[in-house]
Amino acid sequence: QVQLVESGGGSVQPGGSLRLSCAASGFTLNAWTIAWFRQAPGKEREGVSRSYARGPFDRTYYADSVKGRFTISRDNAKNTVYLQMNELKPEDTAVYYCAAALGLGPDFTRTSYAYWGRGTTVTVSS
Repeated sequence: QVQLVESGGGSVQPGGSLRLSCAASGFTLNAWTIAWFRQAPGKEREGVSRSYARGPFDRTYYADSVKGRFTISRDNAKNTVYLQMNELKPEDTAVYYCAAALGLGPDFTRTSYAYWGRGTTVTVSS
């Protein structure tokens, strides 16, 4: 049974950092796209970053709003994907979800992802 569990959310001041984790079970990360989405209050869910890896081949993508501040990475031994978030801004406040899709194809189209976690909340406020 495929399961994704997010953790690492919390409250932080502007300019601070957090690292989110997405622990996967029921499948191995190889050849899967793992994406991070976020949903702020009153807004639609949006793609933040995604990672695909198959053997030595890997690709990562970022939304323009987080480029240079967020970094996605994988630990295959732990079957976990991370999102390191630096220089956080109040507009980064949202519930962050990880999602999984088999293959390289998916962009940030939500319907492309078959599996979702339940989310972790990030609040950036002074």
